[in-house]
Amino acid sequence: MIVFVHGVPETAAIWRKVRALVGGESVALELPGFGCPRPEGFGATKDDYAAWLAGELAKFDEPVDLVGHDWGALLTYRIVATHGELLRSWVADVAGGIHREAVWHAFAKIWQTPGEGEAFFEKQLAAGPEASAGRYEGLGLSPEDALELAAGADPAMASSILDLYRSSTPNVHADWGPVKPSSTPGLVLHASEDPFSGEKRAVATAEQLGARYERLDGVGHFWPYQAPELGVAVMQDFWSSLS
Repeated sequence: MIVFVHGVPETAAIWRKVRALVGGESVALELPGFGCPRPEGFGATKDDYAAWLAGELAKFDEPVDLVGHDWGALLTYRIVATHGELLRSWVADVAGGIHREAVWHAFAKIWQTPGEGEAFFEKQLAAGPEASAGRYEGLGLSPEDALELAAGADPAMASSILDLYRSSTPNVHADWGPVKPSSTPGLVLHASEDPFSGEKRAVATAEQLGARYERLDGVGHFWPYQAPELGVAVMQDFWSSLS
């Protein structure tokens, strides 16, 4: 079973093209509060999401092939470190985000600032998805994909993002490091045009994990939308090597 985990600010829809190309049985999980309700009492910290993901993976009858993008990738690295027995293999991008020298991007710093983060999302939600879609087009998405991505934003997602990022200062490594070798086969993907994960740190993290490293040339952060064929080809080659 292949299990996909999306990132932030995204919904499981980002895996639509990838899942169609992979074929066979797969599941795209929805992070609580992202395209689905945020359960009452759910704290939405990074540890809350990691515990939730471990619980979801434990429901499967056999170890899974886990694929994570963006925050889904950061959660994947945590699962690899704490619940590797639930996995047959793993694939994740933005490996620079788990590095000890990782620095949050400008939007994250706004979200982590009380008052500024709330004002950011109040303005975004009032403007509507079309306004955010334009920003995503600037990152290489088609108008249709950009609008699908932007349409997922709602108050539940906004509050979840604020809580998640405020639990992750100064970076993820501060609480979840150091990175150690994985006993589970892994693949680190790096989109060459991704502004949110430097290649030098991604390579270093892959080496620390003992994972295979593959570069997705010419595509950006939202590669599941931009170049699903490229990503699937690399993943299928990796999965084939495990049998």
